[in-house]
Amino acid sequence: MEEKLPTGIKPYLDKLTLGVTRILETSPGVAEVTFVEKEPAERHTIVSWEQKNSCVLPEDLKNFYLMTDGFQMTWSVKTDDTPMPLGSMVINSVSKLCRLGGSSMYTLPSAPTLADLEDDTDEEGNGDKPEKPHFDSRSLIFELDPCNGNGKVCLVYKHAEPVVSPDTEIWFLDRALYWHFLTKTFTAYYRLLITHLGLPQWQYAFTSYGVSPQAKQWFNMYKPITINTALLSEEADSFVNKLDPNKVFKSKNKTPVLKKKPPSQPPGSQKSHTNMTSAKTSTLAGNSSRK
Repeated sequence: MEEKLPTGIKPYLDKLTLGVTRILETSPGVAEVTFVEKEPAERHTIVSWEQKNSCVLPEDLKNFYLMTDGFQMTWSVKTDDTPMPLGSMVINSVSKLCRLGGSSMYTLPSAPTLADLEDDTDEEGNGDKPEKPHFDSRSLIFELDPCNGNGKVCLVYKHAEPVVSPDTEIWFLDRALYWHFLTKTFTAYYRLLITHLGLPQWQYAFTSYGVSPQAKQWFNMYKPITINTALLSEEADSFVNKLDPNKVFKSKNKTPVLKKKPPSQPPGSQKSHTNMTSAKTSTLAGNSSRK
């Protein structure tokens, strides 16, 4: 059931969204905040998923599903009196918590899979960078958030051989199929999701190349609750417009634009210009006659 959140929302929903709805509703230009209320997942559904995938869900994620089977919250901004979808916060339900890299991309038996992208020369984790997930049997990867096509946020079991380790991490897989570490626990990721307001491409703030210039515009207008301002700093060879949302969405009565007529020349100047032209003509005629 899809509901538009009223001002006085249910107390447990307010806790579930960490009160971010009140912040969005008071932000300039925000047209509507929508929350899709979901029933709690059945315990046997979770057990069936664990048996099917031969792994155990993290305790915090399991408790989340026992409270709500997935999460979906969106908000829009009003441009030209038309709501435009902008923010999106999604966590897949248990039934959509699907594994990546486990099947062929196509129906043909010899079709390539994500496991074919594995390279033995890839750098392993060191003291500064954690070991990256693998698309082959060494890791189990499940999609938490499709990110509106900008990548995938995944629940990763990095050690699946010979027995699946219960330790999990949350990673971001970008559109170029590179991995970026986000958090160690689902709870920490959920806080990141909420505090970044579901802004477009917010996951790219945790990559080495950062968010796109278009996404920076929205970051500057609707700053996340916790944000490293260095991520929004301008490089020497780039430029980002400084937009003030109070001015952008301020309603104004359009005043008619008066077309200006070109200034007419005074009669004296026009007469003098005519005299100068005739004088030049007579001079040229005299010079030619002398020759």
